Amino acid sequence: MNDPDSANAALLHTPLHDWHVHQGARLVDFAGWHMPLQYTSIIAEHHAVRTAAGLFDVGHMGRLEIAGPDAAAFLDRLVTRRCGDMATGRIRYALLTNDRGGTIDDVLVYRLPDRFLVVCNAANRPRVLRWLDAHREQVSATLTDRTEATFMLALQGPRALEIARDVLGSAVAALRYYHGRSVVWDGQSVLVSRTGYTGEDGIEAIVDADAALALWSALWEAGRNRGLMPAGLGARDTLRLEAGMPLYGHELTEKIDPLTAGLEFAVDLDKDFVGRDALRTIAERGPQRTRVGLSLDSRRIARQGCAVFPADGNERIGEVTSGTFSPTLQRSIAMAYVPRSFAETGTRLRVDIRGRYETATVCPLPFYRRPRSSNG
Repeated sequence: MNDPDSANAALLHTPLHDWHVHQGARLVDFAGWHMPLQYTSIIAEHHAVRTAAGLFDVGHMGRLEIAGPDAAAFLDRLVTRRCGDMATGRIRYALLTNDRGGTIDDVLVYRLPDRFLVVCNAANRPRVLRWLDAHREQVSATLTDRTEATFMLALQGPRALEIARDVLGSAVAALRYYHGRSVVWDGQSVLVSRTGYTGEDGIEAIVDADAALALWSALWEAGRNRGLMPAGLGARDTLRLEAGMPLYGHELTEKIDPLTAGLEFAVDLDKDFVGRDALRTIAERGPQRTRVGLSLDSRRIARQGCAVFPADGNERIGEVTSGTFSPTLQRSIAMAYVPRSFAETGTRLRVDIRGRYETATVCPLPFYRRPRSSNG
């Protein structure tokens, strides 16, 4: 007989694991980590982020430091965007691609005063580490995995910045998008950034693992009377899908290149990097498929792998990569890859959901845009 407690003990834990347990969170195996899927309900946590704020444990995400004289050149050779010209405090979304242009991972690159920080997906951390290490020959750069020595949280929602300001100081609320800075809190250095994966405003904070619970608790106490809720992986997925953001393993894989995924903004084809020549070829001929949003006429959910057909034909033309019933929009939405000839907004399609066709309309991404604040 399998012992679930033994199985869970074998999983990696973030420093907040005991806190999640005490809160009654439903914990699941996610990329080898024992992570909270939800605390109350996915819908309640989703609405909290849209209307007030949500606090996410994202300690499972990889945090890799690259330093040394050749650090910038090393990253320039491997990621799809320039790193050498980044000013201290800047953050860029980029991708690691293989020789064929397929996506190894999508990452955030932070330019710190004396090094770079690469934040990668939890499931891809071992592969990213191997890929980076394999290209370090004759390069004067060090690669350090700081994932388990540090902790990362995300605070997202309309009230996130005011909560963060009350705990971490006014400099945090003044951060521009895709910028970061270190602040001192309770004698600890905290790296704060302003990016996000929910479609809402907010911050991420990275701190040494032994200070994780104290920082999390301070933010929790500052926000719990302002509508703040802890939010798990379930709400994180519905939020990012409404925001039209790709998820590795769904919209991105080694068989899907960044141009097909609609991520041209994150690809600098005028610089040399692994996969650049393949992506130039794709750019010249145009991607054969493209990522689109679908709004379904029924409330049924189109899950990953559901086949997509023309409205009046029986030839399979694509497949769904992610789908959910949108708590904000109160309709079933999905992302899918289809030929460019079927990608125009308003195109009518059919989706096979467990043997029954449901009609859908191609719609622009993202599905949801938050109201812009004066400092957004």
